[in-house]
Formats: sequence, C-alpha cells, structure tokens
Amino acid sequence: MKVDRAIPLLRIFSIEKAREFYLDYLGFTVDWEHRFDPAAPLYMQVSRGGLSLHLTEHHGDCTPGSAIFIEMSGLSDFHRELRGRDYAYLNPGIEEPPWGGRLMILIDPFGNRLLFNEREEMPQP
Repeated sequence: MKVDRAIPLLRIFSIEKAREFYLDYLGFTVDWEHRFDPAAPLYMQVSRGGLSLHLTEHHGDCTPGSAIFIEMSGLSDFHRELRGRDYAYLNPGIEEPPWGGRLMILIDPFGNRLLFNEREEMPQP
C-alpha cells in the first residue's frame, strides 16, 4: 500500500468563525469551496505549508471535538507568528511532552484540537 496524503475533516458550525480562525489567525488559504446549492452547507479545503484540511458544515461528515496530530518543523517561528496576531480567544504556549519534542495545542471555535508537534532533532553521527 502507498498513501499519497491523508486529509482530516473537521466539523464547523460558523463560516465566519472558521474563516477568522483558520484564515486570519492560522494563516491558511482557501483552496476551494463547494455547496450543492446556495442554501446548502459549506464544504471547503484550506491549506498551509503542506497541510490540507477539509472544513465541513455537513452534520454527517464527522464529529465535532476531534483532534489531529500534525508533525512539523519551525514550531517556534509559527508560535511567534500566532502571538503577533490579534486573536482574543487563544494564547497558546509550547509544551515539552514526556515523549520528547515540543508541542503546541490549539482549539478551534468548534472544539477541534490541532496538536502541532515538532520532534527533537536527532544528533547526526
């Protein structure tokens, strides 16, 4: 088996709050949006730095309050960027979990948790 990419689905309840969090605060961009008709729920893809997420208003797509574990590098720079933004609902810190590395946990307006994890650099022989 070869997997090219996995894209998490996250349940949203407000397009405005989703845009405020994912676009304005986290710096994602909208790749595309879809509705079956103008009154239908929104389904959209946002992405940043190789990470794509599907945000959905459809009640049957996924469960609110989910969590995704995101392995990344550049956590300190990303943390500094977020601290410089005007977003009143979060003030994230960076933790050092017992398994090593560094971790920043963000909770979106819908209870979904995004766990940004940076592994420790392994010494080169």
